Amino acid sequence: MAHPKPRIDSDCPVEHVLALIGGKWKPMIIYHLLNGTLRFSEIRKRIPQATQQMLTLHLRQLEEDGLVVRTIYPEVPPRVEYRLSPVGLSLVPVFDKMIEWGLEHQRSIANCD
Repeated sequence: MAHPKPRIDSDCPVEHVLALIGGKWKPMIIYHLLNGTLRFSEIRKRIPQATQQMLTLHLRQLEEDGLVVRTIYPEVPPRVEYRLSPVGLSLVPVFDKMIEWGLEHQRSIANCD
């Protein structure tokens, strides 16, 4: 599978990653898809602070960048599900480390009080 052209013209690998998964909602969407397929309404319930419009936009961008697969089922009403693509699944170790660091940081702040 060919990788889509990133939306940023830079040789910096960090800038490349941030162009793909940066922003307020993309990391949260990926985080919730780490455990499997979700319908749009399930993602919306898990990220209630995000508007429907922003979730739709970010899901489309993640799909265009090859990180998320969108499946539409021909039912009435149509059912749409999202899951991480193989490229998206390659982010699991990155998110595992982010989760680990986040938990350690939360604990260290809690211990300072």
